[in-house]
Amino acid sequence: MMKRTIILTLGACLAMLSCTKRDETKGAMSLGSAPPINSKQAFNSWDPVDATTAYTAFNNACYNPTTKLYYSTTLKDADAAIWTNAIFWDMAMDNYLRTRTSAALTRVTDMYTGGFNKYDSYNWNNTTVWFIYDDMMWWVMALARANQITGNAAYLTNAEAGFDHVWAGSYDPTGGGMFWDFNHTGKNSCINFPTVIAAMRLYTITGNTAYLTKAQTIYTWAKANLTNTSTGEVYDNKIGTNPPGGQAYTYNAGTAIGAAYALYKQSGNSAYLSDAQRYADYVKNNLCDVNGILPAEGDFNEQGTMKAIFADYIMQLINDGGQTQYLSWIQTNIDTGWANRDPSRNLTYRNYAVACPTGYIQTYEACSLVAFMQLYPGVTFYQDTMFGGTVTGIIPKGTYTLSQLTPYGFVNDWASSAKVPAGWTVTMYKDDNFTGQVWTLPSGETPHFPNLTPNANDVVTSVKIQ
Repeated sequence: MMKRTIILTLGACLAMLSCTKRDETKGAMSLGSAPPINSKQAFNSWDPVDATTAYTAFNNACYNPTTKLYYSTTLKDADAAIWTNAIFWDMAMDNYLRTRTSAALTRVTDMYTGGFNKYDSYNWNNTTVWFIYDDMMWWVMALARANQITGNAAYLTNAEAGFDHVWAGSYDPTGGGMFWDFNHTGKNSCINFPTVIAAMRLYTITGNTAYLTKAQTIYTWAKANLTNTSTGEVYDNKIGTNPPGGQAYTYNAGTAIGAAYALYKQSGNSAYLSDAQRYADYVKNNLCDVNGILPAEGDFNEQGTMKAIFADYIMQLINDGGQTQYLSWIQTNIDTGWANRDPSRNLTYRNYAVACPTGYIQTYEACSLVAFMQLYPGVTFYQDTMFGGTVTGIIPKGTYTLSQLTPYGFVNDWASSAKVPAGWTVTMYKDDNFTGQVWTLPSGETPHFPNLTPNANDVVTSVKIQ
């Protein structure tokens, strides 16, 4: 049985509401409103620009500007569970990376403050605020990522302190693996794979090889004890000497993907990439319906947040790892979920295949499709060579004059490097309206525009992305 379900049985449920269980970048640019739609591409019910609409609607319905965290439902009568607010903070970071707006960066900063105020200044020794190790680790992961994105040293200090605290109390030096709770009742995927991700982020930031060693140690144990190495199924838990068990959930598969991919990116060992693909394939082939629609996890409980976690790591595998074989599957889910949104509020639902209820819904239920939409791939241009300086927002496929590029943070005669998703091409023009000298960028990284023939540094004005 999944550990969150166990906790649900320990406390009373609120009437008719949920039961509760008690890379990267430099600089930022202040931009304008949502970019205009340039072309519809092969989308059915949505265009990537709708990601802004969806995120704005989600915030209007679910964000608490007083606590700077999220409510548990659209009734706005209580804040969401502690671990889920870490996931919503990740969504805020995804939105910032997509848009690069000052407002999006403010949301990231505000949510750190909200957590600081509500969770005893990230005092990891407070056993009233923090009562489960995996709750801590979700925040440690988010804190480390926030440091990677913003460079704020306080985020890193809190992340390292949290990681050290969890490791000291959760790691089993005799049997291996991480216990999810203070009483050491079992070793669940929801603590083990997140520990790998957190350790790899901290290793990337600090260069401290102790984090790398811990990540490798936990991943080796978790792969052997919490996954089916043939099918790619990620089990929910392992209790004592019993075989691994519990339902397969998307969030566990997601963090297993994230853990394996982080180790692959660091080492280049293709075995880790194969693991990540196997976990993704299992979700696609075994957890989805006949149309490829992801499961509707979360019937008035926190499980509705699970696909938001899966979104971060499957999209990392697609966008950063170049595994574009999964993109059409994700596209189908976004198309279906957005078509079934509540059109009066632009809210989406945990079950993408049915119409979103028009009454109140849980924040947990409303979040996952929004997360997918923030992570759709696109091109990024950088002010300096080697991907330095200010970076644009993520620009989807389309044709862009200078005025159409400007809302994404692109500046005339400014770009010096670019990253292009796998399978995409970019045609750059020296002058506006697709005139003048032409350069074609293949998929992948182009770190040095001065090396293009002729020199393309600080001269690009309009682009076509295909």
